[in-house]
Amino acid sequence: MASRTTLSPGWLLCEPNVSEGRDPLRMARFAAAVEEVRGVELLHKSADPDHHRMVLAYRGSPPVVAQATTALAAAVYAEVDLRRHRGRHPRIGALDVVPFVRGPGCPEADALGASRSFGAWAAARSVPVFFYERAATNPDRTSLPAIRSGQFEGLAEKLSHPQWRPDLGPSAPHRSLGAVVVGVRGPLVRFNVNLDTEDPGPARRIAAAIRESGGGLRHVRALGIPLRRQALTQVSMNLTRYAVTGIDAAYERVAEGARAEGVRLAGSEFIGPVPAEAIRGLDPARLDADLAPDQILELPGTRDGGEGGEA
Repeated sequence: MASRTTLSPGWLLCEPNVSEGRDPLRMARFAAAVEEVRGVELLHKSADPDHHRMVLAYRGSPPVVAQATTALAAAVYAEVDLRRHRGRHPRIGALDVVPFVRGPGCPEADALGASRSFGAWAAARSVPVFFYERAATNPDRTSLPAIRSGQFEGLAEKLSHPQWRPDLGPSAPHRSLGAVVVGVRGPLVRFNVNLDTEDPGPARRIAAAIRESGGGLRHVRALGIPLRRQALTQVSMNLTRYAVTGIDAAYERVAEGARAEGVRLAGSEFIGPVPAEAIRGLDPARLDADLAPDQILELPGTRDGGEGGEA
């Protein structure tokens, strides 16, 4: 695994989301598939059994990251069958979404090339491919939620409509693997706040009120998700432009909503790498959140935050 102190400029980050969050041995094999690629640095991995989802983050030169992504996909495609997958997080694929994020010195053409290369690899294995965000070839497909609406169970019907013909691959979902969404986006913050109630209603109402699509906070995507194994619920958020709506602002709006609902907060968490610029001056203890050192990612020149998300 490459050293963080010796990684050369021009690196590319990949943050794939895998539809597996419960089997530790299987998830270890997926992470190992990435780490076995020479020159790649695995920055972080996390999983949640209620979401039934694993998020990895790794970086390296664009060709190395593309190689690691195909190695990961091969491992996932050998083991995950969406017909037997039930989780709280929306998904249309065994390897659901593959976002590439440019590091300092990485040309956009290299990031787009990695996305196209991986998309061609997946399509050759009969997996429909949609390109989103900066990699989108269709202006109606820049948004991940729009592509993923209907989920795996509604994918066959969705792909039967001409306007949803995949960018690459067959016009029918793979029987067990579904489809994959691949793109190039800016950095973002995945931030979740838990509520001390098993009733999903408050989390869903708070999420509906704070997300941008519902007239809430700008550049915030949010879902209300039950965490039955923890006897909690969660407001799961993507802050897609954290310089416009930051972590503190999102947290306060969730806290206000919780007070109005008469429920207590039960801690918060960050998923995957967090750009250092997004947490400058932030006190994670005030949020009752753990933030591991390996999650803090320096991304010079990214003060405006990202443009896409996985919620």
